[in-house]
Amino acid sequence: MLSGRRAIALAALLALPAHVPDAYGASAAQRCEAAVAAAATACTKKVAARTRACYLGTGDACLPGDAGVARALAKLGKKILKGCPDAASARGAGYGALVDPAAVVARTREACLGEPATLAARTFGGPQGAVLGAADPTLRRCLDTAYRQASTFLLAAYDAQRACIRKARRGACNVAKTAAKVATLEGKALAAIAKRCAPAALPDAIGLDGAVYLARTGAQARCLTATAHGDPGPLDLDCGPRPSIPLPARGEWVQITLDEAVWGTRCGKGAPYAFWLRLAPEGADPTNVATDMEGGGVCLGESDCAGIPNSLWLATDNEQPNDGYLSTDAAINPFHDWTMLFMPYCTQDVHIGGGLSSVFSPSLTVHRFGAVNVRAAMRYLRDVLWTELERSDPAGWHPDRLHVFFSGESAGGFGVNYNYHYPLDDLRWVNTTAAPDSGLGLDNGTALSVKTLGSVITGTTNPGGWGTRPFQPPYCLSGDCAVGPIGQAASAPRLLATPWQRVLNLSNQVDATQVSTTFFPSTAAFVNAVRADYCTNRGLPGLHFFFPARTASIHTMLRTNSLFTTLAAGGVVVRDYVHQAMTNPAGVVDHVDEGTLVADYPGVQPIACAGSPSGAFLD
Repeated sequence: MLSGRRAIALAALLALPAHVPDAYGASAAQRCEAAVAAAATACTKKVAARTRACYLGTGDACLPGDAGVARALAKLGKKILKGCPDAASARGAGYGALVDPAAVVARTREACLGEPATLAARTFGGPQGAVLGAADPTLRRCLDTAYRQASTFLLAAYDAQRACIRKARRGACNVAKTAAKVATLEGKALAAIAKRCAPAALPDAIGLDGAVYLARTGAQARCLTATAHGDPGPLDLDCGPRPSIPLPARGEWVQITLDEAVWGTRCGKGAPYAFWLRLAPEGADPTNVATDMEGGGVCLGESDCAGIPNSLWLATDNEQPNDGYLSTDAAINPFHDWTMLFMPYCTQDVHIGGGLSSVFSPSLTVHRFGAVNVRAAMRYLRDVLWTELERSDPAGWHPDRLHVFFSGESAGGFGVNYNYHYPLDDLRWVNTTAAPDSGLGLDNGTALSVKTLGSVITGTTNPGGWGTRPFQPPYCLSGDCAVGPIGQAASAPRLLATPWQRVLNLSNQVDATQVSTTFFPSTAAFVNAVRADYCTNRGLPGLHFFFPARTASIHTMLRTNSLFTTLAAGGVVVRDYVHQAMTNPAGVVDHVDEGTLVADYPGVQPIACAGSPSGAFLD
């Protein structure tokens, strides 16, 4: 049975005019595919080398317009346009039912720039090169070796896969032999890295051992293969359109249950992980995306985990959302016609568990798979959007087309902070705005605090270790990074690469739930911490704050219709604030109210950095 992409390609081929085969009988569509695949190799190799030179020479990514990168991109465009001279050849190759050669160039150009950028961010400590900049000569040589070996492996694995596809076009390819060759290449790269890097060097520096580091590089190679080939058959890749990820109807919520054997996902008590997905209705732009990580507290020890209701360990029983910024009612929600992804919470690990299990007793085990679940759901969404855009959009698929409102409430707000780098660096959804709702992650300064929790969960020791380090941003790996303002301050230097790369912190200043769950001694102490941390981080690149000062406790605002539409700070309601941030990101300002909290809660101090009577402060 033909895959969706292969069916599109076949239909287009049947519509092609008669042509003269080349020496091996290739059709116009196959010549187009061969040109794109070869151009991707040449361009990515040159950009990867130039990226390495820029980081080692300046400590940072290449400047926009870098001459070496520009030459590689220009050659890529010429080669693709020569091999894909018209829309029929591009569509026949399976790059999209409506695309033209320019769209294929844009798709491959993003991959040529993006794959080296992803690898550099993983290796050097984010796009800002934070780890490289602080490295001593020994670590610097280790990081350089890791990048060189990984980029070589990336291209070699891709070339092995594209060779298999080309063989299949002529006759047949041994898929198992191709997989074995890729595994051998990975082993050689791992051995080369081990010669230069001490066993703990990469885990200590970027949170990844060599095996995980190269496994993620291998995933990049598979995505590059999927990008460069309209139909990657006979390979069964885990990236891009494929039969196992059917295209849902536009405008309808569907629940997706993931197979643990395929995706590695799991809920806290072992149940399968599921999420809800809704493609934008017909006529609306599916590349506008709102995602939500559900809240629901956290359990740390045996006694509190034992008391969690069974429903909080399940994702399959969550009903489809329809409130606040996930409402489909235009009168309530300006995002009502966006693509939506709702990720239930069933792990009690604030969406950052790295796949370890807390074994408290023979009768109580909690699986901490939060980050694994979130990232699987986002990759699934990626591949659905990829399929849809190839079906219906003349521009086709490339990830930088997306505009994403990346949010969650309470425990989900913590998850937004901890996972924000993933859509930016790995998925390359570069136009993504983070909006943690009522998950500030403030530290109370005592031994029982978010900071202390962070120092435990980053480890692997049972039962406290959740194995979070491989899922944290490589530029913020210490336990301190669990503290929201510390993690955000570390992220600020890498923000604003596009206008949408911003963090919108949303919280009422009086929040009894945050007081209790982050172990503050009183409401006044929490309010003072909110205000102090605001003044500390105010003005850092890309960080923004929407802090009403209601006297009554309020916990979360994005998913409650009444609060979403009426709760205000600086005279602006939360609905309008977040919508304006997505439609005019350069115009975002802070809205932090003084209110009457000094009088309402004895011990509360005025905002020390207040700049205007309205409480609205410019970025």
